[in-house]
Amino acid sequence: MSKVRSDTVVSSARGVRLGLPLALAAAFAFGMSGGWARGLIDAGWTPGAAVTARIWVAALVLLIPTILSLRGRWVLLRRNAGMILAYGLLAVAATQFFYFQAVAVMDVGLALLIEYTAPVAVLLWLWLRRGERPTRRSILGAAIAFVGLVLMLDILTGADVNVPGILWALGAMVGAATYFVLSAKADTGLPPIALAGSGLLLGAVGLTVAGAIGVLPIAWTTDDIAYRFGSVPWFVPVLAMGVVATALAYLLGIASTRMLGSRLASFVALAEVVAALLFGWLLLGQLPDLLQALGGVLVLVGVVVVKLGEPVAAEFVEPMPAGDPALRAENVYEKPVQKEI
Repeated sequence: MSKVRSDTVVSSARGVRLGLPLALAAAFAFGMSGGWARGLIDAGWTPGAAVTARIWVAALVLLIPTILSLRGRWVLLRRNAGMILAYGLLAVAATQFFYFQAVAVMDVGLALLIEYTAPVAVLLWLWLRRGERPTRRSILGAAIAFVGLVLMLDILTGADVNVPGILWALGAMVGAATYFVLSAKADTGLPPIALAGSGLLLGAVGLTVAGAIGVLPIAWTTDDIAYRFGSVPWFVPVLAMGVVATALAYLLGIASTRMLGSRLASFVALAEVVAALLFGWLLLGQLPDLLQALGGVLVLVGVVVVKLGEPVAAEFVEPMPAGDPALRAENVYEKPVQKEI
C-alpha cells in the first residue's frame, strides 16, 4: 500500500503558487527535447544514441547534487529500490527512447500528443485492473480524445498511417503514465533531486548495457547538425537535451508534482504539447495541417474532460511530512484515499 498525492490532493496556497511556475517550466523544458533530437537523428544519429547521450548528460549533471541530498540517508535508496528501478527503466529510459523512436518517423508535436493520451490509458487500466469504473464524464472525455486521435493521424483522408511511429508513441504514453504515478508518491522520503538523479543514472546505465550487447542500435556523428535557423555543432543539441530538457525538466517535474499532486500537475503538463509544437516549428519548421490541428485540440479537450471526471474523495486532514522540503506545506492538506500501486 502506498500513498499517492494524486488527483484528490488540495495543495496549500503557497504550494500552488510555487508549484505552478515550476510545472510550467518543466513542461517547456521537456517540450524542446523532440526538436533537438530530430535534428540529431536526421544527421545520422540513431534514436538510441540520442537518448543515451541525453540521459548520461543529465545523470552526470545531477550526480553530485544527488549524493549531497542523500548524505546520511543512503538507506532510502534500499528502501525505495523497486520504485527507483521502475522510475529509471520505465519513466526515464523507456519513455524517452520510445518518444525519440516516434519523432524519428513522425512530427514532434503529433508524437507528443499521442503520448499525452496517458490519462485515458490510466483510466482504462484502473477500470480493468482494480474495477474502478470511470464516471460518465471520463468516458465522454476518452471518446473525444479518440476522435481527436483519428483526425490527428489523418486516417479519414486516406493518408498513409505510420504504424511504427504510432506504436512507439503509445509506448511513450505508458512510460508517461508511470512517470506521473511515481513522481506523485509523497511517502518515500526521497528528495526530488535524489529520485531524479538516481533514476536518470539507472536509466543511463540500462541504455548503455542495451547498446553494448547489441539490443539497442547505437550510431552517431560529429558533423554539424542542421536546424531551421542554421547549423550548430553536435554537442549543442546534446547539451540542450541533457541539461535543460532532462536534468532540469525531471527535477522541476518531480518537485512540482509533489507540490500540486498528479491531477493538477498532469493538467499543467499539457503545456508540454504546446512547447513541443513551438519548438518543432522553431527548430524544424514542422506544423500540423488544419485537420491535424483540430484533432490535437480534441485530444487535449478529451484529456481535460477525463481528468475533470475523475472522482474526488478526500476526508480527513493531516500535516505534510516534515523531512523533505519539497513535501512540506505552509498549511495542512486533505489526505487522499490510499491507493495500491
